[in-house]
Amino acid sequence: MKLVFFGTSKFAVPALKKLADSDYEIAAVITQPDKPAGRKQELSPSPVKEAAQELGLKILQPSKLDSKFEIPDSDIFIVASYGKIIPKSILAIPKYGTLNIHPSLLPKYRGPSPIQSAILNGDKETGVSIMVLDAEMDHGPVLANVKAQISNNKGFRELHDGLAVTGAELLMEVLAKYINGEIKPQPQDHSQVTFTKIITKDDGRIDWNKPAEVINNLIRAYEDWPVAWTTLDGKRLKIFEAEVVSESGKQGELKMKNSSLIIFASSSALEIKILQLEGGKKITAREFANGRRTLKPQFAK
Repeated sequence: MKLVFFGTSKFAVPALKKLADSDYEIAAVITQPDKPAGRKQELSPSPVKEAAQELGLKILQPSKLDSKFEIPDSDIFIVASYGKIIPKSILAIPKYGTLNIHPSLLPKYRGPSPIQSAILNGDKETGVSIMVLDAEMDHGPVLANVKAQISNNKGFRELHDGLAVTGAELLMEVLAKYINGEIKPQPQDHSQVTFTKIITKDDGRIDWNKPAEVINNLIRAYEDWPVAWTTLDGKRLKIFEAEVVSESGKQGELKMKNSSLIIFASSSALEIKILQLEGGKKITAREFANGRRTLKPQFAK
């Protein structure tokens, strides 16, 4: 049984490795072209390309998927966090169609940011779905899904990495059964669909008029990118980790308490754990406080 794997980000790597370690033959790995990264903007390969190179697999990096692009013969396509829309004409090429690993309990959270959306909304659970791709975004019938719990202190990275592994394991559980006709795809309940958005840098800006719990969800959801931020002394202050505490004060007020850094929201407050002031290094709140012993109460904006 031959397959072609489409993937780009770190989320797709566990599935690629599971497939490479199985009896399936990976005819090719299709990933996005290398992109500029870092201060020097040097071309950098995707996590999937790096993994495929280590596994000795054939790698294709088309800038565009169209009729001119030749895909190796295969029986099925597997997609995980590829990052581009795959045309219907390509999805229909393999005999068994195209399966996708999506990190939500479909039809909830279709689109590009399901993990962040689940954390932002304060959900207590999310999951992974294996679906058959069709021409519409995350619209196709579902083969299987599995739930995952979201604790109050779980951030994007931990949830992302856990779902990536869970998705890879679920794919291996259902793939052979699907090919053998033992599992029938079930249509989604489209009346229950919700969509997610493309995240921008501005989405990370903190609104101190909101409750501390809502702000902490934003910090957890965006810990990887774009990182939650506010401004202090005219400089951008990034907040990577915080904890909700029962303190009262004026909204946006920042003060030190026993070498801890507290910022007040509309209800309760946040004790900042890890932060980075524009032009400085990523440090702990204690390090920040120790460097500012004479800091008077002031306001983040």
